Amino acid sequence: MAKKNEYFDTFQTLVDFSCQAAKELQTSLQEFDPMTLQGKMESMHEIEHNADDEKHTMMTKLAQEFVTPIEREDIILLANEIDEVIDKIEDVLMRIYMYNIKAIRPEALAFTDVIVRCTMALQVAMAEFYNFHKSKEIKQCIIDVNTMEEEGDALYIEAMRTLYTSDADAVTIVAWSETFDRLEECCDACEHVANVMESVMMKNA
Repeated sequence: MAKKNEYFDTFQTLVDFSCQAAKELQTSLQEFDPMTLQGKMESMHEIEHNADDEKHTMMTKLAQEFVTPIEREDIILLANEIDEVIDKIEDVLMRIYMYNIKAIRPEALAFTDVIVRCTMALQVAMAEFYNFHKSKEIKQCIIDVNTMEEEGDALYIEAMRTLYTSDADAVTIVAWSETFDRLEECCDACEHVANVMESVMMKNA
């Protein structure tokens, strides 16, 4: 069994934060109440802030070290990509607040399910990432994330078609178009994390 390195612990912590953010988004939309949305945004921002603190601590450590378990550039890239997942998830709630959305469309709830499953797959993969030379589980998780991202793409197309063929007014169409864009970007961001992990594995094979 490979020895776990502190960088891999931080990656795992960051992905844990992405899972928290995804579940917070899902709960916020499932139990949607415009009156409590600001409070939900504050909770989400706290998750994002804690993740930023973890990332900054790791970057400070990285700047002081000469020997790293994987290439320095890959550590930076992977940390930034995980951070992007959290930022994209937070952005969904911000859009719903900015556009004063009063009711959640069912397609948005379906999207949150995909996003939660994506982050959970990344969580499983990252728990094994320190041992990527031998782990068989990571590869399947990466495939799963790619498959779920495709599910998100299909959901996006159908959500937009349903929106534009509905009798919704122009303001609602604009608001939900932007929101669906952000939801789809959450799935893309998860896939980017999986792709960086796969790239690191290939470079270090």
